[in-house]
Parts: sequence; structure tokens; C-alpha cells
Amino acid sequence: MEPVALLNHGLNFVAPALWMALLMPVLSRIVLRNWRSARAFTAQIAIHLIVCVGALIVGLSIFGHDGKMLTYLVMVILSASTQWFLVKGWRG
Repeated sequence: MEPVALLNHGLNFVAPALWMALLMPVLSRIVLRNWRSARAFTAQIAIHLIVCVGALIVGLSIFGHDGKMLTYLVMVILSASTQWFLVKGWRG
């Protein structure tokens, strides 16, 4: 595989995780106006990106190919749980 094609496949694999990582902190600030996160905005994006890419890699290893809706569902659930934990933390 050529390097450009490999880069294209890699970026297309990570694209849903990147969009989720960018949208979750923004939507959290809109929906949860009274709650503020203890983490900076860029730190939240980095944490979400790591969690979402991890979910995609696990889904790829379990199913053998990417693009399964169950993998995307798990990615959304993990991202929402991560945002809840970043906003609420151990306080409950």
C-alpha cells in the first residue's frame, strides 16, 4: 500500500473519533451550563480522542473490520461516560 493511501485509510479510521472528541466538550458546555469541568478544553478533547480511538481499535480487533454500528455505539457511550466523569468527577 502506498503511503498516501495508508494515510488516507488511517485518517478515515480516526475521523469518527476525532469528530466525537471535538463535539462532546462543546455540546457539554451548551447543555450543562451550570456545570464546569475541572479539565481544560484541549485536555478534554485529548482524553476523548484517546477513549474513542481505543474503542475503535477494540471494535476493529473484535469484528475484524471497522465501520460496525455496535463499535460506534460503544464509542458514543464511552465518550458520554467520559464527559460525565470529567464534569462530575468523584463528587457524584
